[in-house]
Amino acid sequence: MSELRFVRLGFGKDAVEYREAWQKQREVHAARFEDTVPDTCLLLEHPPVYTAGRRTTDSERPLDGTPVVDVDRGGKITWHGPGQLVGYPIQKLPRPVDVVAHVRRLEDALIRTAAEFGVETSRVEGRSGVWVLGDPVEERPSLGGLSLDFDPRLHDEEFDARLNGPEYAPSNAGQRREDRKLAAIGIRVAKGVTMHGFALNVNPDNTWFDRIVPCGIRDAGVTSLAYELGRDLTIAEVLPVAEKHLRDVLEHAELAPRVVEAPAAAAPA
Repeated sequence: MSELRFVRLGFGKDAVEYREAWQKQREVHAARFEDTVPDTCLLLEHPPVYTAGRRTTDSERPLDGTPVVDVDRGGKITWHGPGQLVGYPIQKLPRPVDVVAHVRRLEDALIRTAAEFGVETSRVEGRSGVWVLGDPVEERPSLGGLSLDFDPRLHDEEFDARLNGPEYAPSNAGQRREDRKLAAIGIRVAKGVTMHGFALNVNPDNTWFDRIVPCGIRDAGVTSLAYELGRDLTIAEVLPVAEKHLRDVLEHAELAPRVVEAPAAAAPA
């Protein structure tokens, strides 16, 4: 069991600029590597900002030239802003670090958090984060009067949902009854210590996501706890619940290094 401390950096009118929080992460990361602080989870809200992970392509960025902060985490482009609870768990893990296991722990804590508010969420194979699953494809409403078999997002390489109005907007995925992401996760590991983390949509204006291709995923969208519940919900209500589940999952995890398989022996000549 490893102690986990929480640091609430700022919310609402005290929301923390992204680059300021990034620098704070680096400072805590260095201290954690030197063992001068325990595992630490920074919790905060950001003013509106787009951030792009290392795998982001130009075709996923805002079309109108809105500035984007390029960061050293994994994953692709996303948005942070008011109404979104952001967490940066900075933990020292046994090396070689099992990155997938770390991501799964964060997902587990957020799935539990959503469940406490009555929102059922899940994982989606091949897509990190926490998801509200949509209806089976055959039960969803058609897009633009067309069968979903001809969904242009999947079959037209030049189709761009950002140019096609609310009908295809990521923020309207709930109305289309599609899979929709409730929480995004993107991390970095350096010297065996994690950085970056998760963004849980509590009650943001999700139309900010319509200007990008969120996480590079074109055939799904985004949602929030408030949308799924059909009522307002505040960061202040969610914060202690998220802390509780993060502490429970991260402090009690049985940490183990990633299993590295030895190369297969060469066949005899």
